[in-house]
Amino acid sequence: MSGSNDHIDGEARRYGTVTIGEAVVRLREGGLVAVPTETVYGLAADSTDAAAVAEIYRAKGRPDFNPLIVHVPDLAAARKLGQFNQLAVRFAEVLWPGPLTLVVPKAENCPVAAAVTAGLDTIALRAPAHPVMCELLDASGLYLAAPSANRSGAISPTTADHVARSLGSAAPLILDGGPCEQGIESTIVAVDGSGFRILRPGPVTPAQLAAIAGKPAVPSVSGKIEAPGQLLSHYAPAKPVRLDAQIARSDEYHIGFGPVAGNMSLSAGGDLAEAASRLFAALHDADASEKPKIAVAPIGNTGIGLALNDRLRRAASSK
Repeated sequence: MSGSNDHIDGEARRYGTVTIGEAVVRLREGGLVAVPTETVYGLAADSTDAAAVAEIYRAKGRPDFNPLIVHVPDLAAARKLGQFNQLAVRFAEVLWPGPLTLVVPKAENCPVAAAVTAGLDTIALRAPAHPVMCELLDASGLYLAAPSANRSGAISPTTADHVARSLGSAAPLILDGGPCEQGIESTIVAVDGSGFRILRPGPVTPAQLAAIAGKPAVPSVSGKIEAPGQLLSHYAPAKPVRLDAQIARSDEYHIGFGPVAGNMSLSAGGDLAEAASRLFAALHDADASEKPKIAVAPIGNTGIGLALNDRLRRAASSK
């Protein structure tokens, strides 16, 4: 849905050195804009513009078999791109706007570029809650494909500075909305006739989803890439990462949690939500430290801890 107004709403509102109006112009011209969401910063482009989507893949060095999430303002917009059954509608009504991505069958005349869905017959959709991203969606009138604004497989960005360091000139415009509140990517759920499958854990927990659906998730065992974040090595620093480390070795930067203090702590009180909001920033700091390796303290594998441990396992996987 391309905006047609000559006047761009919000053009005077400035985030960092960039106004919403400047960002809208760049997007409508087929360019890229880095923009905050409540989860991480995204590298946005018009999802219906094949050339613009190709620029995302080039900027990130992203494998073309890895699909992109399309950000929309609301459920009504999402239903123009995907087919929503009763359960998908229920998830959207309860959890949107927010950190939940729904993977549903593409609509018959879905206008997004083929590269967005990486050849799949499904599409990943999310209505974000961050006010800057919401303002950009409203002012541009576009459906925005926006994977994390970093080099593919590297640590996800939760501040504008992370984006600039990771992408450099590949992200010529950055809307600086401050640190991301959630600090970890959205939960991704595939919804079909058999119920729902969790493709990527995130801030929305399995218990929350089961309470809405009235039943637990169906195990996801296909092994194929159906959504972003499913590559074995992902969210990775340049340095080796060792997990479940109560004590650090002399050559390791230690990320602590709970009773394990480390060089810095994700949450001294053992708060999993606080830990999620700090995870990627901690990995960035560890990667920039003088220590050649990284160690991470044990983190409980319940609730949001499932998402934290998923990201950490992928960060520790060999590239």
